[in-house]
Amino acid sequence: MDAIDIGEVAKQSNLPTSTLRYYEEQGLIKSIGRNGLRRQYKPSVVEQLSLISLGRLAGLSLDEIGAMFDGHGKAKIDRQQLANKADEIDQTIKELTAMRDGLRHAAQCPASNHFECEKFCKLLRIANRHIRKTK
Repeated sequence: MDAIDIGEVAKQSNLPTSTLRYYEEQGLIKSIGRNGLRRQYKPSVVEQLSLISLGRLAGLSLDEIGAMFDGHGKAKIDRQQLANKADEIDQTIKELTAMRDGLRHAAQCPASNHFECEKFCKLLRIANRHIRKTK
């Protein structure tokens, strides 16, 4: 069986060895043994790590990512979970776009006092609603 050591996995995955050890502690990846003190992995672990990195970029928790693998490290991706996450990202994009537009307006607003500007006051109301949602 081919094996690559932790240093090579780190190089190929562009992740520090500390992250690899942490992912192993969390059960996301598995080493197949050691060569001296260096952990050894199947070459397929690099693909697993790519999927983990993609999940992290998409905002999935490590538990959610862990559920994407069977007990042997094979991907078993829940398509509905991905669709739900895409919907969440769409909503975040809408909120951030509205915030960006409001901030640009506030930066250029001709009103002498921002609290006299209806668009700025609307931005404040949106912020208050968001704060209440996150509590």
